[in-house]
Amino acid sequence: MCMMTEETAVVLRETMHCYMQEQQFTSALYWADKLVTLTNSHEDIYAMCKCLVQCKHYYRVYKYIFSRKLHTQHLGCCYLGALCQYLLNNYQLSLDLLTADETERLVDQAVFSLKGGTNTDPKLRTVISSFYCLKGRIQESIENREEATESYKNALKVDPFCYEAFKALKDHHLLTGIEEKNLLNRLANKDDVDLSLVKSLFAIDLKKYDRPGHIELPTELVKFEKNNDLRLALAERHYYNCDNVTAFEITSEIMREDPLHHNCVTLHISLLVDMKETIELFRLGHSLVEHYPEWCVAWYAVGCYYFLINKQDCARKHLSKATDLDRLFGPAWLVFGHSFAQEKEHDQAMAVYLKAAQLMPGCHLPLLYIGMEYSLTNNLPFAEKFLKQARKIAPNDPFVLHELGVTAFNNQDYTMAEKYYTLALKEVKAINDSAGEVSSGLTDKWEALLNNLGHTYRKQERYDEALAYFKQALVLSPLNPSTYSSIGFVLSLMNDLSSAVEYFHRALSLRPEDTFSTTMLNEVIERLMSEIEPFPDYPDEIPRFGALGGNTTMESGTTDDLNLNTSSEMGNDSSLQGNISTSELNPAGLLTPINTDSQQTLGDASNLSIDCEMESISRTPTDFDLDPSLKD
Repeated sequence: MCMMTEETAVVLRETMHCYMQEQQFTSALYWADKLVTLTNSHEDIYAMCKCLVQCKHYYRVYKYIFSRKLHTQHLGCCYLGALCQYLLNNYQLSLDLLTADETERLVDQAVFSLKGGTNTDPKLRTVISSFYCLKGRIQESIENREEATESYKNALKVDPFCYEAFKALKDHHLLTGIEEKNLLNRLANKDDVDLSLVKSLFAIDLKKYDRPGHIELPTELVKFEKNNDLRLALAERHYYNCDNVTAFEITSEIMREDPLHHNCVTLHISLLVDMKETIELFRLGHSLVEHYPEWCVAWYAVGCYYFLINKQDCARKHLSKATDLDRLFGPAWLVFGHSFAQEKEHDQAMAVYLKAAQLMPGCHLPLLYIGMEYSLTNNLPFAEKFLKQARKIAPNDPFVLHELGVTAFNNQDYTMAEKYYTLALKEVKAINDSAGEVSSGLTDKWEALLNNLGHTYRKQERYDEALAYFKQALVLSPLNPSTYSSIGFVLSLMNDLSSAVEYFHRALSLRPEDTFSTTMLNEVIERLMSEIEPFPDYPDEIPRFGALGGNTTMESGTTDDLNLNTSSEMGNDSSLQGNISTSELNPAGLLTPINTDSQQTLGDASNLSIDCEMESISRTPTDFDLDPSLKD
């Protein structure tokens, strides 16, 4: 009889597991219930409770476990009871269950059995890591992030393969970049051959935005080079190196192979915003909302679309919904702040950035944006304070170094500004060490850095260096009128006025309403007029018209013999072409020599008109000897 019972239990257990693997939880629950009746073992009860959780009978699981006091006898049942309370949003009750004395005793016994080698079952290691992960999620929900960080670290310490704990630490920015690397190094100290693969996979997924640079696949990961997660890590590196084209090619290929790849969608949205692809962003947001209305990234995509088309109220509406679905989704908070900053609402923007900084203590971007907002409001001490805090988290981020340089420049500390700009440029040049020229390895996003460095050298009266950086900035962004104005200004300071006029004209051709270029152009032209002669070989004495005598005769005959014609008539009269000399049209010898058409310039005509206006015109036209045909 006992043998038949054991055989029946084995059959029922296999049947239950088969249905669970095929996601037929109702069938699995039915046979699990019969199995529990037959054996009444803790492991079979634990399996039945997992079926109940999958069928979303959360309160039933909690009451079933507590009625039999299994939470004090079996660690897995204790975990499921706490999980059900968490899913019912009873965070404090769930946390009380996880931190109870009986639960701590069960956890200590399980960890001791793992360390002592008495129990090598991988399922026990998974249960303990799941226990710590749940504890971390609850602590994050009640905004106890320090305790949550420790819980996730404990989960990785027990089970290095627990990607959920690593993902929470990484995505929620609970650790700085240095702390993440230290955590992986501690995991690598374990004597386990598989940890080399774990370390390599986790290391390639660490923070990439705090310092630009290339990424190389370790030898352990060469066989995974076509894996979407590794390709996504490469795309992220290209994105933070400001190489949007390469990153977009990779993400687009991933999206074609695996449409709506969850880890890739967020980066793809960011690329669409940077590249201003409004139509594609609209299609993606519409598709996400249609298929995943409960996912925060879907509403984040819609908010980014409205942000891109400059409808900030609609953007904030959808971004707020994204943050309601997931309070810890950092990108939505940052774009929420950007929407206020776009409308010059600095106070509201800083309030959102402060909230983001609280939710992401290991991320320096909210602090960077707060410093930028203070800089825009000319509150330089606070700007420098937040920017230095951001630099403590990411000491090698060129964007932070650049903003520190801007703050120092506004404080008129040009030596310190030069230092920060030079450090930022050094970090940026590290992206492409093989680049010969500075601009050949950069994208147009770094044009502002080169321009600001040029302004710093201009303030230090190092005009040649300033001019060199302005021209390199012009290579990155050839249609920036501010760069042309800056070059023209430096050339005017170098007393190269003719070249300065040329660059100011180019600036005004790109931006006609530029008041600075207009003012400087007028100033430089006035200096040119006072310093340079109108045209060469101009006589020292200003010529004047003399009185025309009525009795003067021309050598070729009387005035009546000379028929004056218009320019068109003269061109058609072959008898006049080539026969009119200067002496013939200048009987009294009073006019200055006349240049030919190839010699006459605008300066000649303008000066002649000025001389004529200054001549006395008190006489009437009848005093002149005119052709009889003109008197009629």
